[in-house]
Amino acid sequence: MDKSINFLKSILNKNSIIVVGTSGGPDSMCLLHLLCDLKKSINFKIIVAHMNHKVRKEADVEEKYVEQFARDNNLDYELYTLKEKIKSNFHSESRIIRYKFFEDIIKKYNANYLMTAHHGDDLIETILMRIQRGSTLKGYSGFKLITNKYNYDIIKPLIFYSKEEIKKYMDDNNYKYFIDKTNNEDDYLRNRYRHNVLDVLHKENKDIQLKYLKYSNTILEADEFINNYLNSILKKAYNKNELDLDIFINEDKIIQKRIIEYILSTIYIDDLYLVTDKNRDIIIDSIYNKKPNIIIKLPNNHIIKKEYNKLIVDKKQVINKINNNNVFFEDNNYIIKELKNTSDNSNNTIRLNSKEIKMPLSIHYRNDGDKIYIKNSKGYSKVKNIFIDLKIPIDKRDNIPILYDSNNEILWIPTIKKSKYSKDENEEYDIILNCEEKNK
Repeated sequence: MDKSINFLKSILNKNSIIVVGTSGGPDSMCLLHLLCDLKKSINFKIIVAHMNHKVRKEADVEEKYVEQFARDNNLDYELYTLKEKIKSNFHSESRIIRYKFFEDIIKKYNANYLMTAHHGDDLIETILMRIQRGSTLKGYSGFKLITNKYNYDIIKPLIFYSKEEIKKYMDDNNYKYFIDKTNNEDDYLRNRYRHNVLDVLHKENKDIQLKYLKYSNTILEADEFINNYLNSILKKAYNKNELDLDIFINEDKIIQKRIIEYILSTIYIDDLYLVTDKNRDIIIDSIYNKKPNIIIKLPNNHIIKKEYNKLIVDKKQVINKINNNNVFFEDNNYIIKELKNTSDNSNNTIRLNSKEIKMPLSIHYRNDGDKIYIKNSKGYSKVKNIFIDLKIPIDKRDNIPILYDSNNEILWIPTIKKSKYSKDENEEYDIILNCEEKNK
């Protein structure tokens, strides 16, 4: 572990405050042991951050062990128990929740480092997955040893070593750790790379992770070189979340791609892995499309709008409060407002009881596989099938706003269908929303 230890020595001092993401597995426990050993001479502060996902029966045992380890070593300990209901991509959504947990701890302790136990094999897997899915130039680099955030750095000190080297270090020192049995399953792409590809790579070169690290750094150097030119263009072309398309179309194709990649990176700050080159290319195709107004759907319910000679970045609109005109949502086709009272009982209006749904609410465009439990029906119906049955043109289906609660439950397809959560006038409700079609 000399490379990791020497790197840590080069950046840490007595004023360092470190949040360590600790699962109880061999990687995170290895990192924690290394930091505890260094703490004896440097005397920095360590906060152990553990998240119990409550998925496996062993999770509670692991939680107790990590907490006891922290206490035995006089370390601060923070726990987050996953309570959120995750309906779609568990790994992606739980990762978002986990890093929000880390962010909260960083603010609480005014920490200057977040350290995670990502190692060299993780880097290889990430690069291979990005190549298979398609990504940005920076995305193809996998992840960095040091990622600079606004007021702290994310550090991955074990990036120099393979999984087997880490486990050997732990076993040689008789350090306790837990193995997540789900890592042995092939349900996820990452696991399939781990089980079927990495062994072959390590047989060809036992230090293959260092070759991939060199590759990653080379990609990042090229990315930085291009960025120097890109920044000068962005100063002229991209301001206040709006891209000047007259400037954009006069640039070389590679710079055009980088401009869009930059815009996507500002949307997906910590989740760039969600974006592929397909998303980038769709945006560029839309820019050159002769239609003056286009709405482009992106992962996690973000959208980008083309309006004549501008490209406008617009994030998911969350209903936490209303503006002075009672407007919750507005786009080129619809406007949704809160009303104090109305006698309208059509699909243009919905009444809701906030006690029966998960607040806050959000309005965005449909996701693949969306379902709604229609009022007075016997079960869920696919939104796609509703649109087909009503003969709504294909080019309009992706531009219809939908009201969701925080559990991603569809409450209302404005002007089309209301869910089982919709209240009649004689029932209890405290929210009234009305939708108007602008061009009708």
